[in-house]
Amino acid sequence: MEYFIIVLVILVIAAVLFRKNTLKPRQKETFPPSWKIILEEKVEYYRNLPQEKKPQFEDDIIQFLNHVNIEGAKTQVDITDKLLVASSAVIPVFGFPEWQYHFLKYVILYPGAFDSNYKLEDKTEHLTGMVGSGDMEGKMILSKPSLHLGFANTRDKKNVGIHEFIHLIDKQDGIIDGIPTFLNENEYVLPWLELIRHETGKILKGENTDLNPYGAIHQSEFLTVTGEYFFEHPHLLEKNHPELFLLLSKAFNQDTTNVISNLPKARPKLGRNDPCHCDSGKKYKHCCLEN
Repeated sequence: MEYFIIVLVILVIAAVLFRKNTLKPRQKETFPPSWKIILEEKVEYYRNLPQEKKPQFEDDIIQFLNHVNIEGAKTQVDITDKLLVASSAVIPVFGFPEWQYHFLKYVILYPGAFDSNYKLEDKTEHLTGMVGSGDMEGKMILSKPSLHLGFANTRDKKNVGIHEFIHLIDKQDGIIDGIPTFLNENEYVLPWLELIRHETGKILKGENTDLNPYGAIHQSEFLTVTGEYFFEHPHLLEKNHPELFLLLSKAFNQDTTNVISNLPKARPKLGRNDPCHCDSGKKYKHCCLEN
């Protein structure tokens, strides 16, 4: 019996080492020029990235779309929808270039809000995003209009796509508990829990705060709503909640004040004869406009 156990352990170790040594590296794929135009127009985070960082964002988008199916339920899904979903996934983990959402298989877009039974007809519940569990494990549901609104309104401190992907990041260690995966087992966990206690206490007491009251429902929601704030309005967060901003910077391994400007940049408007944003060297009318 002992001999059998020893052999089994050796085989398991060998299998792990074989898998580790045979994992294929990411394959670089060409990012379609028309996709760049969509990101420039729709995603402020991408638009403000230094030029040398954009290829990483584009590669992360491709890797996500290669591994996760994005489908519509009673609604059509186009490439803009898919790029906004992928951007929602990439933005919170951009500080960790090798990150992958291993347990996510499908993102399902709904034509509007839904209830906890995934139905559209119920007017008593108004859900715009959900990370699935049980029979829905490996799936995420997003309201398509809310997904678009999250990127269109860049200063309301709300983005349902980013919100739900932060939940998924939180779930990576097996439980959605509001403790950022990247803060686990280090000196920042206790300060983070104390900060949650302090800030949710203020919300529950009705004290003046600009944090979304929804964050007081559970510490997992505190993480998501403050994460939305961090990625949408970081300069204001740093001003009003410096300790919170610092811990979120540690959690996501990025300083969003270096990406999101204090005042949003105007979305690019290309004339037909302007140089195309995809760096092809062609005029817009002879390049991405044709696509």
